[in-house]
Amino acid sequence: MALSLGDTAPDFQATTTEGSISFHEWIGDSWAVLFSHPKNFTPVCTTELGYLASIKPEFERRNVKIIGLSVDPIERHAAWAADIAATQGHEVNYPMIADADFNVSKLYGMLPGTVSGDPLLRTPAENMTVRNVFVIGPDKKVKLILVYPMTTGRNFDEVLRVIDSLQLTAKHKVATPVNWRSGEDVIIAGSVSDEAAKEIYPEGWKAPRPYIRIVPQPE
Repeated sequence: MALSLGDTAPDFQATTTEGSISFHEWIGDSWAVLFSHPKNFTPVCTTELGYLASIKPEFERRNVKIIGLSVDPIERHAAWAADIAATQGHEVNYPMIADADFNVSKLYGMLPGTVSGDPLLRTPAENMTVRNVFVIGPDKKVKLILVYPMTTGRNFDEVLRVIDSLQLTAKHKVATPVNWRSGEDVIIAGSVSDEAAKEIYPEGWKAPRPYIRIVPQPE
C-alpha cells in the first residue's frame, strides 16, 4: 500500500552500516529523513549521498536524523561509501539501510509486494521507484513524500526548507507562502478566526484579501 501524508511511518527492523536498528526507536524524539536508492554504484545517487553528508550539520541543527536505504546487501555499502568519499569529497556520516530482502521498500510502497529474489540480479531500472524522500515527525507520522526519477538529482536544500516550514507550522497556527524561507513573513492559518487572530496578533496583519492574512514569522 502507498503511504499518504499523516500516515504512521511503518516501523521495521533493519541492518545498517551503523548496526541493527528498530526504526521508531532509532527516531526517538527527533525528526527523521529516510531517503532511498535503487542500487549501489549509481551515479546520481552517489552525488546525493556525498552532498547530504556535507550538509548533515544543518539537519542536526534542526533535530533531524538522516538515514539512507539501498536495495543491495550490506557488504556492498562499504565499497560504495569509499567511492562516495573519493569522488564527492565527503564521507558518508549517517546510517545506510541494506534492504536486500526488499522489506522496507515494500512497507513504504516503493516496490510491489510481489518482488523477491536476489537483489544483485535486479537492475537499477527495475528498482527505479526506490527514489523517495520521506520526512517523518517525532510523532512517527509522515510529513512529506517526494519521489524523484533516476535521472534527476534530489534537492536536499529544498528538503531543509520544507522541514523549516513543517517545524514552524507544527508549533504555530500559520502557513508558509510560495518560496518561503525561514525569517520571512507567513500567513495566518485558515483555521484561525479573525477574533482568535486578534488575540495572537494584537498589532494586526496585512490582508490583500480577507483570506490572506500576512504576519511576521513568529519567534
